[in-house]
Amino acid sequence: MKEAANVNAYLVAAPNVIVDKASRPMNGAANMSFGNKPVDGGHLLLSGDEVQALGLTAEQRDKFIRRIYGSAEFIRGLERYCLWIENDHLQEAMSIDAIRQRIEGVREMRLNSRDRSANEMASRAHQMREMRIGKYWTLTVPRTSSENRPYLPNGIIDARSTVTSETFALYDAPLWNMALIASRLHLVWIATVCGKMKTDFRYSNTMGWNTFPVPKLTDKNRADLTAAAEGILLAREAHFPATIADLYDPEKMPANLRAAHDHNDEVLERIYIGRRFRNDTERLEKLFEMYTKMTTKVSA
Repeated sequence: MKEAANVNAYLVAAPNVIVDKASRPMNGAANMSFGNKPVDGGHLLLSGDEVQALGLTAEQRDKFIRRIYGSAEFIRGLERYCLWIENDHLQEAMSIDAIRQRIEGVREMRLNSRDRSANEMASRAHQMREMRIGKYWTLTVPRTSSENRPYLPNGIIDARSTVTSETFALYDAPLWNMALIASRLHLVWIATVCGKMKTDFRYSNTMGWNTFPVPKLTDKNRADLTAAAEGILLAREAHFPATIADLYDPEKMPANLRAAHDHNDEVLERIYIGRRFRNDTERLEKLFEMYTKMTTKVSA
């Protein structure tokens, strides 16, 4: 039993504060945005077999095809691709019958939609609603993931790949941002302030990432967190081709990966309070204390 002067709406021994959505990060971290929403009627997204059926040359495939990740693709390692056609290459793309047919399918779907925004996008039927892709890499966070994993799924995809709107993205963000997302601290914040789909976590950039309290980081802090994130990536790489679902099975998580996360947590938590937190209750109490100060300062 623990006596508390106050228990808030989140059942945390903290002031009566309600976490509100924020349009941008309040914590000095990189901006997190939605991935690309196809609005395509299934014509811009392709399976591996459908890519082969296009009959493209190696040069055409390199120009017009990208691997794309949603929540399931990133977590379970499923292969999915998309047509990625820059405006400068549209004429060449339209000269390929198999691609032109898909573009026409998108145009017809959008014109027949009851959604006015979809109608307006019919004029650029060769593209998804957004066309966002990292120049160097993309740090990804699936929107929906199991509550049974000890950490939130996240990671890096290369500049030849992109993400759907079922995954959040930090394009070309410094790697220390991954250390925050991969931490136990961030998981308990998301579990507390974000919604759920059935019992699964439903990640939110405006509610969960932009509001996540982070102390002011020094250059050394960022360097230490970058090294900790690299340690997690290297530990995963040692088990290639295991998927995120394989690696973060709570009953089968590899010892070296667990150790890398433990080190990441220690580095981060020492930045917060100079030591490890004793438990999730203490983590939340500190986060709400910081959030209260952070929002009070902003409103003042």
